[in-house]
Amino acid sequence: MLFNLSFLRIIASYLILMCAFEKRFMKTITLKLEDAVFVETEEITSQLKMPRNDYINEAVQIYNTLNKRRILEKQLAKESSLTIKDSIEVLHEFEKLMDEYETV
Repeated sequence: MLFNLSFLRIIASYLILMCAFEKRFMKTITLKLEDAVFVETEEITSQLKMPRNDYINEAVQIYNTLNKRRILEKQLAKESSLTIKDSIEVLHEFEKLMDEYETV
């Protein structure tokens, strides 16, 4: 299949932009892993035919999501415990009103 020159230029421009995009929005870090974790990661990424970087990025995203949920759970539990006292007080007030209404 033959490609015309303008199509190849468009593809080349796209690839250059993608490389620039990746470099612009990616951070380089140094990571120390336990040997067993590294070996297991290498085995899995090899079987999945997935770059190690993509695998670690996906794992961190999943772990971030999990921890955000845990943080939200704790926050909701804390806020719920703060409102329970007020809810009980309101319930008692309604019960008093109902008792007064029934005696009338």
